[in-house]
Parts: sequence; structure tokens; C-alpha cells
Amino acid sequence: MELIDPTVPCPKPGTIRPGATVIEGTTLHGRPCRIIDNTGSVDPAELRAVLDALVAERRFGLRAVSPHGGNTLSLDHPDATHIQFGDRLYRLLLFPYEAHVEPF
Repeated sequence: MELIDPTVPCPKPGTIRPGATVIEGTTLHGRPCRIIDNTGSVDPAELRAVLDALVAERRFGLRAVSPHGGNTLSLDHPDATHIQFGDRLYRLLLFPYEAHVEPF
């Protein structure tokens, strides 16, 4: 299993690894959005379902919040969580108009 080195900076929006799967969509406000599976191992139908859910939940767009509850706003850091497909757990990084599925 490929592990993420915690000392390596987080991928930036638009970072697409060789073999990645990209599913395009549109936000409720008509802006283009997409989900990128940088592992290339998730079924595209499952990725489409996640993208559709993120759009429905209005998770895309700029948010004026501090990621750690501080006084400084940062637009270049994604929201990070995890997601499970089948038996595998992945990192899910949410950028303003992009979601990345990354290996844990």
C-alpha cells in the first residue's frame, strides 16, 4: 500500500497523477467542478455518485472559514476528510471546485 508522507505538501487543485480518473460536473450555480481519483482504482460510477452528492450538498465554492478556528483565512488549503470505497479507505480533499481522492 502506498502511504502519504506527512512532510510532503498537500496536492494543489488541478494536480492529476498518471492513471487518474477525472469525472466532470457542474455546481448548482453553473460552475464547472470535478472529482479526481488520483489512485485510479475507484469505479467511475461511485465517483459520479460522490460528485453528485457534493454538488447537492453545496460543498463546492469558496468558504470564508479558518481551517483551525483561528483568525486567519486561507483559500489554498483544502478541507480534508476520509472516504471508503469497498474495503479501502482514502483521503478526500475538497478544494473550492475540485475533490481529490488520494491514497491514505
